[in-house]
Parts: sequence; C-alpha cells; structure tokens
Amino acid sequence: MSTFYTQTGDDGYTGLLGEGRVAKHIPRLEALGAVDEATAALGLARATSRASVTAPLLLQAQRDLYQLMAEVAATPENAARFRTINAERVAWLETQADALGSQVNPPKEFILPGDCPAGAALALARTIVRRAERRVAQLLHDHELENGELLRYLNRLSSLCFVLELLENETAGQATSLAKAQAG
Repeated sequence: MSTFYTQTGDDGYTGLLGEGRVAKHIPRLEALGAVDEATAALGLARATSRASVTAPLLLQAQRDLYQLMAEVAATPENAARFRTINAERVAWLETQADALGSQVNPPKEFILPGDCPAGAALALARTIVRRAERRVAQLLHDHELENGELLRYLNRLSSLCFVLELLENETAGQATSLAKAQAG
C-alpha cells in the first residue's frame, strides 16, 4: 500500500530541482508556496465560473504557473533548463485581458468582492497572485532568479483575474458593488 507522505521534510528542510536541501522558511520556498496557493485559488475560480471563456483561460494559467514553479524551484545552475515562461506567455495574457476588457464595463470606483461566487473567487485569486508576485520580485531583486518574465507574467495574471472577475459578475447578472466612503 502506498503512503501519501515521505517524511523527508520532517526536519524542516526540502529539496529543490537540483543538488542539496534548503530550509523550508527561505524566501524561495515562500515564493513557491504563494504560487502554489495562486494555482489552487485559480482552481476554485475555475470550478465556480459561469462565463464560457473563464475556465479554459484559468486552466491554461494554472498550467503556466506549474511551469513557473518549476523554474522558481530549480537551483540557479538548473533554472534555464526549466524556463518556459517568456515574453510570449506574457503577451498571451495581455491579449486575453485586452480582449475581455473590451467586453466588460470598467468600474468607476473600487469594487467590493462578493457579487457572485466566481467573481469572489477571482478576487481572492488576484490577491494571492499579487502576493506571489511580491515574493518573486524579492528573489529577482536579490539575484536569486534571473528571468524577469516570471514577474511580468504574475503581474499580467493578476490583471486578467480582475477582468475575469468583472466578466463573471456581469455573467451572473450582478451589478458590481462599488466601495464608497461613508461619512462618520
């Protein structure tokens, strides 16, 4: 009978794609965790989506994030071997966001998530993608990663999540809830 655990991480260390083991609390592992969370959040959004274009786009983004994670998980000497996120993938996101952005009504103020389940899931995914972006930015600024397209990809993905949130709200027949400051 197979087990679903290895016990190899019980000492607080884990392996990267390459030689050696590293502490589980280092910035690279924080970045990997944030990207992993983003992938799961996109899955929740995909599972609740109603607009026909949303699920296929999110599935492709999830696949891209797995590729992105491989590069982040690679040791510096192995990173190029796992490099698949490039300017072409960033351009794909831009094309999708632009096409969908022309189909939705842009909000006039900040919006509050929660108008429909898929829209709320996309708002959550967007915030998690932004956290992943900050973690990857730290690795790039600390010269632990070289591929700046990883950061650009995450930045564009958060924008796509926002546009898809608007689309899902409209598909569900919900007017976007606007955040207005209330006088005390």
